Amino acid sequence: MHSIGYDANAAFRAIRRAPAFTATAVFTLALGIGANSVIFSVINGVLLKPLPFENPHELVGIWHTAPGLGFDEINQSPATYFTYREESRVFDEVGNWDDGQVSVIGKEHPEQVDALYVTDGTLPALRINPFRGRAFTAQDDTPSSPRTVMLSHGYWQSRWGGDPAAIGGTVIVDGRAHEIIGILPADFRFLRFDPALVLPLRLDRSQTIMGNFSYQGLARLKPGIDLETANRDVSRMIPLAAEKFPGGISLEKMLEAGFAPQIRPLRQDAIGNIGSVLWILLGTVGLVLLVACANVANLFLVRAEGRQRELAVRSALGARPARIVRSFLLESVILGVVGGAVGLMIAFGGIRLLVALRPQSLPRLEDIAVNPLVMAFTLAISVAAGLAFGVLPAIKFASPKLQSSLKEGGRGGGHGRERHRTRNLLVASQIALALVLLVASGLMIRSFQALRKVEPGFQRPEEVLTLRIPIPSAEVSGPEEVVLTYRSIAERIGQIPGVESVGLTSSVTLGGQDSSDAVYVEDFPSPENTLPPVRRFKWVSEGYFGTMGNPVLAGRTITWEDAQNRARVVVVTENLAREYWGEPAAALGKRIRPSLGDEWREIVGVVGNIHDDGLDQKAVTTIYWPMLVENLWFEGLFVRRSMVFAIRSPRVGTAGFVNEVRSSIWSVNPNLAIANVRTLQSIFESSLARTTFTLIMLGVAACVALILGSVGIYAVISYAVSQRTREIGVRMALGARRTDVSRMVLRNGLALTLVGVAVGVVAASALTRLMSTLLFGVSPVDPMTFGVVSGVLAIVALTASYLPARRAAGVDPIESLRCE
Repeated sequence: MHSIGYDANAAFRAIRRAPAFTATAVFTLALGIGANSVIFSVINGVLLKPLPFENPHELVGIWHTAPGLGFDEINQSPATYFTYREESRVFDEVGNWDDGQVSVIGKEHPEQVDALYVTDGTLPALRINPFRGRAFTAQDDTPSSPRTVMLSHGYWQSRWGGDPAAIGGTVIVDGRAHEIIGILPADFRFLRFDPALVLPLRLDRSQTIMGNFSYQGLARLKPGIDLETANRDVSRMIPLAAEKFPGGISLEKMLEAGFAPQIRPLRQDAIGNIGSVLWILLGTVGLVLLVACANVANLFLVRAEGRQRELAVRSALGARPARIVRSFLLESVILGVVGGAVGLMIAFGGIRLLVALRPQSLPRLEDIAVNPLVMAFTLAISVAAGLAFGVLPAIKFASPKLQSSLKEGGRGGGHGRERHRTRNLLVASQIALALVLLVASGLMIRSFQALRKVEPGFQRPEEVLTLRIPIPSAEVSGPEEVVLTYRSIAERIGQIPGVESVGLTSSVTLGGQDSSDAVYVEDFPSPENTLPPVRRFKWVSEGYFGTMGNPVLAGRTITWEDAQNRARVVVVTENLAREYWGEPAAALGKRIRPSLGDEWREIVGVVGNIHDDGLDQKAVTTIYWPMLVENLWFEGLFVRRSMVFAIRSPRVGTAGFVNEVRSSIWSVNPNLAIANVRTLQSIFESSLARTTFTLIMLGVAACVALILGSVGIYAVISYAVSQRTREIGVRMALGARRTDVSRMVLRNGLALTLVGVAVGVVAASALTRLMSTLLFGVSPVDPMTFGVVSGVLAIVALTASYLPARRAAGVDPIESLRCE
């Protein structure tokens, strides 16, 4: 123990005696360790940390799959919800839920807030108890009961000032009075949502049929039940649901489509598909740490060579090789821990910046923090990094063979080649790792460029303002009046100076909302007991396609008169027309319908395709309907009461334009709420959020690796030149030209670069296949990316070799020989 303490004190003294080396090593390690700590804190908060509910391992999301219809995921329906709740042997609680927005009457103008609709079993499944008041009961969740609502803690504080008297009061939601029955806890978060209001879903059991898979489902498993058992029990209940709630999709059709359960951990619903991105990023910054370790290992080797006499004396005085190895490792671990401490400070700043930027692709931001687990991770990789860069010098300079060579005193060049071999290997490794990171970053850049070239279904998005206006039935009762109100608002907005066109849609392209159903085509009858393909449905007004810049390829568009006259017409996208009739024009006059009992609807127009699910997904086959439709899904009039306005104007983004739009809307009806005011450009950028986030993180990692690799090759070449000063002086004294000396040094740098690039290309070819799911329009082994990155890295490496080569060419042979 005494010797360990003595060696530790000696290590601290050695570190203090070399402040330049220490500062460089600590800063280099801090970059690599800090980057790893940031990404691990994100992974811990998003992926590893349990959901903030009691016994979160018991919580599952209820999903289904229907491969026969091309669906990997299908939501919950009222029929399956009631069946699973009443017949299940594995679920303790079952809940359906849906998110949305509601209009709340304020003191001046209505406001639109985020809302969560739940069945009465949803909050009990999560073990959520109200902060004040009570939770929903089964009575609250029936259509005939008085309307009730629960407030989030934050909304209660901001809107009611935290007044306990709010319980029992009323609030006007979507034009109807709701009694406030409870306040949710301050820390309540629902998966990826932070609603202001929670309302009962109020499903009508008497009107339920097998269909309408529009709701999210969750459940709490009974103790001891695993996912396999839960899926078996749901498979047993699916036929029961079809029997209990006839009138929709028959059991035969469901079996034909391969309808089956897909019960999964609820955490997956909370985090989405970000997991693969984060693990790839952790691997990426792990490579950056390896580059940093290689860089510091080279510095450590150089410093160890400068301590040859000290090591020889210690060996002569009886220090065993193990003792020397221990002293080296203690010194390197101390440097690693200090670098980790600085890296942790970098991580604190990086996480604060990340949370402040609030990247849209990153869920659970409130759970991302530097906690004890992140600190333990940082300490672990700090010690590991210290051992990694310290072990080579320790072994190399503690060997008996080395000790004897040190006693000889070494002469300039005789042992230089052997001495540089390890450092050269480390530099080549740095270049190889940097190439892997640069290739990954280059592939993401190519993907980003390819996504930017995709025609999403609109043009010049920076000139289009979008906003959503819901019209509650309590405000405007009749379906025809709803259409007239929307038309009046569109005409008023169209009168604003600078407005070129206005159109309405139930869901703007890339807006994140959708409605889908199976569609029968008259000319192509579906085989018996099979469902036709499911298509995306949107409801639009006159002017929508022109406002968006989506071209009309054949026929005409939807008009206001189509809605007011209840015309049985639709417009379809190009891909649907080509799928059945080959050409857009050939689809005109053809007829489709969403169900066998529905009336046929005539195709009057064909428009360009839209990438509604994301630019990296194939164009969604879409059918556009008038805003008011008769006998769609049920007898009577169907009207869309929540529509998105698309407003094209060069004034979008200028001061006062949004206020003029608001004034125009409220001049028609001052009680209408306005929500989701944003430009089409911002929606477009949001669709690229995951790619942009990944690109930035990979780009930063690649740049750091490139800088460290360049510094590494510069340091090695510079040290080689300093060690060969006498040799260079002799060469020049014997007639070697300065250009010959420069070429000799550059040749050494080029050899290291070529070896590193060759190894890096092989490694990148294997590793970039792991990120294929993140790429779009480019191969994981894209020759152009590999070629450009290799060329850039070679130029940077040769540039790093140029300064030492220039210094070598300036050696004075007389001075170099005199110094020897």
